[in-house]
Amino acid sequence: MLSRLSGLSRPRSLALSAVPVVALLVVVGVAPLPYAVAQPGLTANVLGDYRGDPVISIKGAETREPEGELRMTTILATGPSADVDFGDVLDGWIRTDRAVLPRNSVYPAGQSDKEIERHNTQEMVKSQNVAVDAALAQLGRKPDSVDVTLHLADVGGPSAGLLFALGIVDMLDGDLTGGRSIAGTGTISADGDVGAVGGVSLKTQAAARDGATVFLVPEAECTDARSELPDGMRLIPVRTLKDAVSSLRSLKRGGKVPNC
Repeated sequence: MLSRLSGLSRPRSLALSAVPVVALLVVVGVAPLPYAVAQPGLTANVLGDYRGDPVISIKGAETREPEGELRMTTILATGPSADVDFGDVLDGWIRTDRAVLPRNSVYPAGQSDKEIERHNTQEMVKSQNVAVDAALAQLGRKPDSVDVTLHLADVGGPSAGLLFALGIVDMLDGDLTGGRSIAGTGTISADGDVGAVGGVSLKTQAAARDGATVFLVPEAECTDARSELPDGMRLIPVRTLKDAVSSLRSLKRGGKVPNC
């Protein structure tokens, strides 16, 4: 190839040399890539209704009428079998309301769409059960003293655990919001520990879009949450359910609250 090009004029040589590069770029541009593109997803007020049913239903104990909102947040990602090409990836890198993630970091490898959907639903149900235990432990109540049912199983994953637990505490022990719309994210353990979830910069955008002005974020993800923080959004870092309850009560009183 070099000997054949050596007898050509420089412009023509460069043009011929560019052909394979252009062809490669065309292939890359249309070939599916192992990424998922995520964007801000839905939010749901756990103190209200979702699709016509109360998100939190409590029997066997007196509950209080909510004054504000506690919004769980999600991200919306391309499906595990969706084709994501170079154009999609480039668009995701450029836009602040998109994130490009390795597909295997979003979905388990080797599973079908149905299997992944079933797994995510199971994780959400498990998260809801743990959230009930954490909330009742925070209030010093035994699990058999009150019947709590959560209705949000069709939104997959465990990242709403913290908000579910806060919603239960709010309904059983008094308003935590002070009339504000408060959003957040974080997994929860039965002991009340809050875990990281990912996608927090997109979730803050979803929260702002739906009217929230305060966002509870796992402490380890403060930096990510600040990266695309909407104007007027206040970040409160939390490590435990106890932290979150204490911060919200202090915020309601106008007291000192930690910031990211």
